[in-house]
Amino acid sequence: MRTKNSIRNGILSLVYSFISIIIAVIAQAVFIRTLGNEYNGIKSLFTNILSMLSIAELGFGSAIVYNFYKPLKDNDQESIQSLLKYYKVVYQSVAGIVLILGLLVLPFVSMIVGPTTIKENLYVLFLLFLLQSVVSYLLTYKRSILYADQKNYIINIISVIFLFLTNLFQIIVLLLTQNFILYLILKIIFTILENVAIHLYVNKHYSYLADLSHAKELPRKIKKDIHQKVSGLLFHKIGGFVVTGTDSIIISMTKGLGIVYVGLYYNYYMISNYINTIFSNIFNSLTSSVGNLLVEKNYEKSRSVYKSMLLFNSWIFGLSATLFYFLITPFIKVWIGADNLLPQLVLVVMTLHVYIRGMRKTPSAFKEAGGVFYEDRYIPVIESIVNLVASLILTHYFGLAGVLMGTIISTMVVYIFNYPKYVYEKLLHGTKKEYAWLYFKHAIVALLVFGVNYVALSFITITNPILEFLIYGIIIVIISNILYFIIYYRTADFEFYKKQILRKIWNKLKKRKVKS
Repeated sequence: MRTKNSIRNGILSLVYSFISIIIAVIAQAVFIRTLGNEYNGIKSLFTNILSMLSIAELGFGSAIVYNFYKPLKDNDQESIQSLLKYYKVVYQSVAGIVLILGLLVLPFVSMIVGPTTIKENLYVLFLLFLLQSVVSYLLTYKRSILYADQKNYIINIISVIFLFLTNLFQIIVLLLTQNFILYLILKIIFTILENVAIHLYVNKHYSYLADLSHAKELPRKIKKDIHQKVSGLLFHKIGGFVVTGTDSIIISMTKGLGIVYVGLYYNYYMISNYINTIFSNIFNSLTSSVGNLLVEKNYEKSRSVYKSMLLFNSWIFGLSATLFYFLITPFIKVWIGADNLLPQLVLVVMTLHVYIRGMRKTPSAFKEAGGVFYEDRYIPVIESIVNLVASLILTHYFGLAGVLMGTIISTMVVYIFNYPKYVYEKLLHGTKKEYAWLYFKHAIVALLVFGVNYVALSFITITNPILEFLIYGIIIVIISNILYFIIYYRTADFEFYKKQILRKIWNKLKKRKVKS
C-alpha cells in the first residue's frame, strides 16, 4: 500500500507540476508584456522579503507532520485531534507574527527597492503582498493531515484548480486594465478560497477533525519533542532564507544591477525553480513512505531505498540541467523576447545550480521523514554566513553570476557536513566513504551525459528558436536517457525499478498477449 500511494502521489504530483508550469508560464508572459520587467522585479523582490518573514513559522509544519505518522498508522484519532488543534493555534499565532514583522519592514521598503519608475505606491504594494502571506496561514493547518496520510494528490488537485482560476482572472485584469493592485487583490481572494476548499474537504473525509473544540491537550512529552525539533528548524528556516531568499535583495541593492535585473534574473530563476518544483512534488510525496520505512529500523533496506532514490534523483536532474542549459535561450526568445536574455556566464552557473540544488531531494526526504531537525541546527547558520559573504564578494567581481556562485559554494557545506553525518550515518547506519562515493559517481555520470550532448549539438546549427527548442530537446532526451539506461541498468541500485516498474509492465503485456 505504501508503494502504491507513493507511485500515485508521485505521478499525480508530476501532472500537477506540468499543468502549473504551463499556466504560470503563460501568466508570466502576459505579466511581462503588459507591465514589464520593473514590475516583475518588484514582484520577485517582495516575494523574497515575505519568504524571510516566513521564518516565523519556525518549521512547526514539518515537526508536526512527523508526529502524525504513528497515530495515523494506529488510527489514534484522539492524538490526531490534539496534534491538529495544537497546529491550528500555532499557525494563528504565526499569521499574527508575520503581520507584525511585515509592518516593521514596511518603512524600509523604498530603500530596499531603490530607484524605480513604477506609478503605484511601493508601501501599498508591499502591504498587499504582506496580506496575501498572512491569509495563507489561515486554515492551512488542515493540509498537514493530508500530507501525513499520503493524500498529497488531493491537495494538488485543489491547488491546480485554484491556480488556474487565479491566473485566468489575473490575466484578464492585466489585459483589460494593466492594474497591478487589482492583480494582487485577486491573489489574496483566491488564496483564501483555496484554503477554505481544503479545510472543507478534510472536515468531510476526516469527520472527527471537523470540530476540534473538545480535543485534549497535547501531552507534554510530544510538545517537548515538537519544540526541540522546532528549535532546530528555526536555524534551518533562517539558513534557508539567507541561501535562497536574499538573491533578489542583493541584486536590487547592488550598484550596476538594480530592480530591472531582479526581473531579468527572475525569468530564468522561475524556469529553474519550476524544474525543481516538478520533482520536489514527487519527492515530497515519498516522504511519508520513507517515514514509515525508517520506523521499521531495517537499515540495510533503508540504504537500498536511499541509493535507488538517489539514482533516480541524479538521472532526472542530470537530464534537467542539460535541458536547461541548451533550451533556456531559445525558450526565452520565444516566450518573452531576446532582449530578456542574460549573459552566458550566468547561464552556466544557473545550470550547475539546477543540478546541485536538485541532488538535495533524496537526503532531504530522508532527513525530514526521520525527524532530523534539531541535531544539525547549526549547519544552516554556517551555510547562510558562507552564502552571504561569498555572494557579496563574488557579485563585486562577477556581477549577477556571483550571486549564484555564492549559493553553490554555501550548498557544499550541507553536502560535506550535514547529509553524511546526520542522514547517511545517523538514519541509515552507513559510512561517510560510501556516501561520498555515491555522490561522486553520480556527478561524473551527469557530467559525461552533458559532455556527450554538448559535442553532439555542436554539429547542429538552427536559427529558428522554436525549431531549436524542439529539435535540441528531442535529441537531448534521447541521448541522455540512452546513456543513463546503459550506465545504470546493470547496477544494484536500478534493481528496485526493474522490480517495481519494468517487471510489472512486462507481466501486464504478457497477460494481454495470452488473452488475445
